[in-house]
Amino acid sequence: MSTNPEKGLFVKSPWPVALLIGLGAAAYTAWVLEVVLSTGLNPIETYVSELAAQDQPLGGLFRATDFTAGLLAFAGGLLGLAWPLRGGGSRRPWSVVGWAGVTLFGAATAADAWLPLSCTPTVDPVCAARETAGLVPATHQAHAVSSSLAMTGALVGIVALTFAARRYGRLAPLARYGPALVVTELLATVWTLSAIALFTAGRGTWALGAGQRTQVLLVALWLGLLAYSVHKERRT
Repeated sequence: MSTNPEKGLFVKSPWPVALLIGLGAAAYTAWVLEVVLSTGLNPIETYVSELAAQDQPLGGLFRATDFTAGLLAFAGGLLGLAWPLRGGGSRRPWSVVGWAGVTLFGAATAADAWLPLSCTPTVDPVCAARETAGLVPATHQAHAVSSSLAMTGALVGIVALTFAARRYGRLAPLARYGPALVVTELLATVWTLSAIALFTAGRGTWALGAGQRTQVLLVALWLGLLAYSVHKERRT
């Protein structure tokens, strides 16, 4: 094990980081299977997490893919924290914050799979009424917390690592294309949060599902870009 910060601690090669993050990105897009599978849920109006609800016939499949994506991203984030780049890499502050965000995203996404919704509030009025009255299982509230933590971690990772790539002159593909993904991700997040607030206030869904699916798709695309950038860094 090297103790020289120039050569790094624990992880000398970035290829495991690239592999884990890349596989995590792929698993995080498993919800697109709703295009070919009969879920009975309208992707424009429903939460992505409703695909994994306990009362859904394919809920087990989507919970498994969420858990897998979370574990892979969590492991990749931890290895990213332990992978300095020679001459200015992940030990620098913005990189540390970014990899910590990816790690939080992974852990919270894995937790989501163990805290599923019991029903689908956007399409089931009885479920929505029970949720408003606080008559649903505690997993509903816990799921809201874990989902919020997952997206917070994702946003921190996206912003901080993209900024780090540009500031430190590393991860060239991320430095080049990351800013566009940052802007579109923030816009999708505003859309999603606004739609959730309106739905909670009883004013309809306002294409909540489309906004959230855009949001999570952009996270997956950014993770894929990060994995590719780490791979390219290894080759150079």
